[in-house]
Amino acid sequence: MNGHPWPSNVGITAIEVYFPYYYVSQDKLEAFDGVSQGKYTIGLGQKNMGFCGDHEDINSLCLTVVHNLLKKNKIDPKNVGRLEVGTETIIDKSKSVKTVLMQLFQDSGNTNIEGIDTTNACYGGTSALFNAINWIESSSYDGRLAIVVIADIAVYAAGSARCTGGGGAIAFVVAPNAPIVFDQGMRATHMEHVYDFYKPNMASEYPVIDGQLSVKCFLSALDKCYQRYGEKFAHAKKQEKEMFSISDIDYMVFHTPYCKLVQKSIGRCVFNDFCRNKNNNNDYELLQKYQDITLEESFTDPVLFKNIEKACVECSRKIYVEKSQPSIYLAENIGNMYTPSLYGSLISLLINKSLDDLIGKRVVLFSYGSGLASSMFSVTLCPDETTKESFSSLLESLSDIKTRLVSRKEIEPSEFVGILQLREKVHNSKEYQTVCSPKDLFPDTYYLTHVDEKFRRFYKVSNNTDE
Repeated sequence: MNGHPWPSNVGITAIEVYFPYYYVSQDKLEAFDGVSQGKYTIGLGQKNMGFCGDHEDINSLCLTVVHNLLKKNKIDPKNVGRLEVGTETIIDKSKSVKTVLMQLFQDSGNTNIEGIDTTNACYGGTSALFNAINWIESSSYDGRLAIVVIADIAVYAAGSARCTGGGGAIAFVVAPNAPIVFDQGMRATHMEHVYDFYKPNMASEYPVIDGQLSVKCFLSALDKCYQRYGEKFAHAKKQEKEMFSISDIDYMVFHTPYCKLVQKSIGRCVFNDFCRNKNNNNDYELLQKYQDITLEESFTDPVLFKNIEKACVECSRKIYVEKSQPSIYLAENIGNMYTPSLYGSLISLLINKSLDDLIGKRVVLFSYGSGLASSMFSVTLCPDETTKESFSSLLESLSDIKTRLVSRKEIEPSEFVGILQLREKVHNSKEYQTVCSPKDLFPDTYYLTHVDEKFRRFYKVSNNTDE
């Protein structure tokens, strides 16, 4: 280990969050789109949706969140040995976002930083995180910090999916002796080939979507990962007499393309428990009629699937409220951030529960990216007394999130559509000066000023006095 002791309690020591200054009300968007009242707000569980103007791109989001992470936590840039980026927002087929971020380390002279971009829909951030953990736990580790940047801009073509957009960036410092520790040996993964959501048109930001297939793939992947995580949990805890179940989990957070899917996911975990434990199903009276249905068979008939889903949601309401509802706060108010979505759910949990409700608790995370890649893993919050002070400081660093959400600028739906049309028109343009005002940004936000004749992009930092 190059003179360094073998690292223990590897996890998250600092967190920074960035989300767009612009947002649109989902309630107003329902009226503007002419859909039934409650379709977005009740049906999908959304309140507001953040979005970016033409002066923000994936580079600017990542520059902002890493700059603020370094500044707020007084991190010496020389002490960073790995920088990983997870994103599916691609603006260059060759040059990585990570290389753009290296300008933040230029003054320090630190060019010795490993890591690069990782891409697979909403799973790229999880893969980047795993890469950072693996580096610290490997013989390549040199004792310095790892930073993981997870960011995306989620926009859709006009139509039924547009209301499920969003955007944002989250950055973590990963290091040993952390207050949020990744549970060793507790990763479960499921991957397969499917076209449920993909972006084959390089000239457009918009994806191709099969919505029904995507939900089925999400829940099927959840089945596989939940089963495999349960096996690893039971092995780690040497459980012999009792099966793993959702009762073994303190909190559970999910990738959240829309908030209602979290409630359905908790219900699906309960259905997994029901199917595995047929001899002791008295707690699930509403599911008794489905005693002979397997997990795979539940997907074969759309009517049967919906009936099971409703029954599962109904009998898991209390579990959902206790274990997952506190995690949907950012998703409700920002929308689907793609790769940062899962980690926004973790952060929402941290800012919505008290210190006493969090210390010593295990949080299980389910990551899903279309195409598809998925994993379930867990963290333990403040596992010992020595990290209590650092855990409290980490929570304090997140205390401004709700204030920042309230201070955003609301954009009317007609202007929202106009800004998305502008983004669509200038996507991949050269010799372009951005139109949206840098005054419409939070202070200390990097923004795109122009793209030159060679497609090179140039950025400044807002201070809310720009003309």
